[in-house]
Amino acid sequence: MPEEKRKLARRNFSYYMRVMNEVSGQLVGHLVDIGPGGFKVDSNMAIPPDVDFRLWIELPGDVSAKNIMLFTARSKWCAPSSIDPTSFNVGFQIVKMSPGDFDCFTRLFEKYGSTENIPEKSSDDYLWK
Repeated sequence: MPEEKRKLARRNFSYYMRVMNEVSGQLVGHLVDIGPGGFKVDSNMAIPPDVDFRLWIELPGDVSAKNIMLFTARSKWCAPSSIDPTSFNVGFQIVKMSPGDFDCFTRLFEKYGSTENIPEKSSDDYLWK
């Protein structure tokens, strides 16, 4: 009998939030979907899979007294957007995050994540294609 994959909750992101590249200072994209181990962004650029990035996200005051959270994430997949042909959807897996920043990430997930209009898929299938 095959081992069943654990299904992780994921949520649409209801708050306009930029994901920035710490090294280049460039905008990577805007959060669209968030889950316990990763997230999806809408991006104006194609991002190759299996590349690690140092990223930061500016935090709203109701999530943390800190201004930003900084972490390493790995791009897992990139596909043209079905809504806007000039943009891309990119799935990222969190690779390294401090415990304090993980608490902030969890608060973002709980506070701004919406379960409306989420397809019946596990985060593993969705984010880590």
